[in-house]
Amino acid sequence: MRILSSLTAVFLICWPGFLLAQSPFENGWQLDQTASNVTYMSIKKGHIAEANSFATVNGQISEDGTAVLTISLDSVDTKVDLRNVRMRFLFFETFLHPQAVVTAQLDSAVLEDLTTLRRKEITLPFSLSLHGVKADLSAPVIISLLSNDRINVATVKPIPILTKDFGLEPGRAKLEEAAGVAITPLAIVSLNLTFDRTTPGSAPPVTTTVVTASTALEAEGDFDRTACVGRFEILSRTGSINFAPAAAKLEPSSTALLDTLYDVVSRCPGLVIEIAGHTDSQGRAAWNMGLSEQRAHAVAEYLEHKGIPESRMNVAGYGETKPLVPNNTVQNRAKNRRIEFSVVN
Repeated sequence: MRILSSLTAVFLICWPGFLLAQSPFENGWQLDQTASNVTYMSIKKGHIAEANSFATVNGQISEDGTAVLTISLDSVDTKVDLRNVRMRFLFFETFLHPQAVVTAQLDSAVLEDLTTLRRKEITLPFSLSLHGVKADLSAPVIISLLSNDRINVATVKPIPILTKDFGLEPGRAKLEEAAGVAITPLAIVSLNLTFDRTTPGSAPPVTTTVVTASTALEAEGDFDRTACVGRFEILSRTGSINFAPAAAKLEPSSTALLDTLYDVVSRCPGLVIEIAGHTDSQGRAAWNMGLSEQRAHAVAEYLEHKGIPESRMNVAGYGETKPLVPNNTVQNRAKNRRIEFSVVN
């Protein structure tokens, strides 16, 4: 990750005339996406390890030595479509946090002997921004000088990332419920990054904007029925459609997920969906029934305003009659207050 730091330094050191150059980072450096990868391993049921990756990773090193690696979390690739969708919506919550960003400030002095050694192990500090949390970490990496204009940086051993350190514990719990398995609360991340020196005069700007790219295993255009049904089931589990207390007014924090929902409904033409409201058991049952229907209507009205025809949406309120879990704790009651989506026909 901050792996980027050493990367640049390395480039510059391997560049003939580097020691005489006014700026060792002149022209900047660009990640070769086709020759780079970021992978992570997760463990379920206590002993089953699964290796996953990200299809879209961008990296730049600016002329002042600032290194940035941007990982598009929407491009998470588990090799299974609906598993990818669970990771996006339930774990990473990409509708709120679409990317992870690694930054580093490079110091070429550490790599002065790379032109002689050609391969060197160093410890790199880096900053990781993930899921709205920023943390300072470090990792040992091997830096290999492939040519005067090309370098590879790879982690010596996987980097452990604890879910609790980045506010990902609620997402892990949602994944466990959706998949019906226990998931170890950490991931181990490996990086293999290759950078090329940028052509003089075309230095890439350092940016943390979202990278637009094709999503791993995500179909383009319309979804088939199975994909639609699976996505609606997953969207129903996010718990990210929120209302004012005891009211049917949508909170602004709901907008990101509702816009994602609109995109999915739009790509499921011909299907009628049910938008179902549910409450906990606090208060009178009749009042809860009315509130649940009003909240479902609020969601339908949002989608209709975006362009989904009213004829494609059935609205239902179930009040407290279909709890997911017993209404015996604050946490359980929060789970029971929800909006669910399903295909009617």
